[in-house]
Amino acid sequence: MFERHLRGRPPLFWAGVVFAAVVVVGLWIALRPSTTPRAALPLPVVASTAAIGEMPVIYTALGTVTPLASVTVRTQVSGQLVAIGFTEGQEVKAGDFLAQIDPRPFQAALDQAEGQLERDQAQLAGARVDLARYGVLIKQDSIAKQTYDDQTATVRQLEGTVKLDQAAVETARVNLSYCHIVAPAAGRVGLRQIDPGNYVTPSDTNGLVLLNQMQPISVLFSLPQEDLEAVLTGVHGGAKLPVAAYDSTGNTKLADGTLASVDNTINTSTGTFQLRASFPNADEKLFPNQFVNAHITVDTLKNVVVIPSAAIQRGAPGTFVYVVGSDDAVSVQPVTLGPSAGETVAILKGLKAGDSVVVDGADKLKNGAKVTLRSPSAAASTPPAAAAPARP
Repeated sequence: MFERHLRGRPPLFWAGVVFAAVVVVGLWIALRPSTTPRAALPLPVVASTAAIGEMPVIYTALGTVTPLASVTVRTQVSGQLVAIGFTEGQEVKAGDFLAQIDPRPFQAALDQAEGQLERDQAQLAGARVDLARYGVLIKQDSIAKQTYDDQTATVRQLEGTVKLDQAAVETARVNLSYCHIVAPAAGRVGLRQIDPGNYVTPSDTNGLVLLNQMQPISVLFSLPQEDLEAVLTGVHGGAKLPVAAYDSTGNTKLADGTLASVDNTINTSTGTFQLRASFPNADEKLFPNQFVNAHITVDTLKNVVVIPSAAIQRGAPGTFVYVVGSDDAVSVQPVTLGPSAGETVAILKGLKAGDSVVVDGADKLKNGAKVTLRSPSAAASTPPAAAAPARP
């Protein structure tokens, strides 16, 4: 029955069936995934040319800003604090008035010592007159020799007493001068530790105020003992090694100075040696006990190959760069790195001046890959490409 039904179809029906089958097969062939590899397209990269230049050899270490003079101002005598002669945070010069202790007890002690001195000096003068008189009489054999000897001893005893009195007077004067407290050095005073009206003594822990010299100021930092030879070579050669102080992030330069001294001992616990750098600190950007990054330049390499640090790659060959050849194909070139400064690094071995190295776009490269060069400005302005939809 089914066969009879098919036999009854007109020829046009069968032509339509054949046409539909051809269309379906053609669509399947057109839309199926291709297994034939396409030719690889050149990858866009940014390149830079290796050049001959100078490269400073810089050692970096964490340092602490340390005043060249840091003095806790204390009283030398005990007494009542009657006056303060400074404001907190004030810049002072050496000899400026800072504080006053009640001077009356010390003035009284000075007057007493001076009175004792004058009395004993008068006794000494009388004893010397008697000794001169006894000297005449002993020559005339009018007095006993013992009397003359006793008077000589009395004069010497009074001379010793006068010396003691003079020392007592000097001590009283010094104590009186201690009542007037002055700045021992130039610098900036901090917060006062005691107020007028209090009784102060030399044993007070915090003293009256802390005085720090701000200009010039120093930075203490340590370097590994392996760097000692390079530092001493520059120092013994008479060079003033420059030192730059950066903030704790290492991005902002605070001040420029020079190496002032190198310690004479290596710390056996840490294997480091300590250095002191001096800074004029005219703008006072360096502050006592501030943590900074010290960058000391110990030497400058001249006529070396320099390239951007972005060109350096690390992988199985070690440290290498992608060199762009004349045929626009890249090759892997191992290199030996030298010192770096900022975004530039010196190449001690592996490159020559004029070599073109890839600085951007190296993440998808491999040895022998074809590339097309683009300018750095175009690379920075080109937005990231959207992900292409997956093919069926």
